[in-house]
Amino acid sequence: MTWSWEYLPSEQHVTAGAPADFLAAVEQRAAELVRAAEVLFLDGTSYQGSGEPMRYLDVVGGLLAYYVVPRLELVVVCQVTPPPAP
Repeated sequence: MTWSWEYLPSEQHVTAGAPADFLAAVEQRAAELVRAAEVLFLDGTSYQGSGEPMRYLDVVGGLLAYYVVPRLELVVVCQVTPPPAP
């Protein structure tokens, strides 16, 4: 397998109404999370633990909620909260 990331339950559901520049920053952070997970879990498919808890990151004044599923070699982005409109 190869590490990747995805929106769950769907991109439409998670990103609805968020500005394009914010989403570009979210996707860049998601790619960084994938690279970090690849290093942390060298062979995610053989991971034996209970899994990672939900985590949150600041992204350009907004928020990104994600979790890592080592056995699937997957970073799941499940919520984005864009910065408040000016």
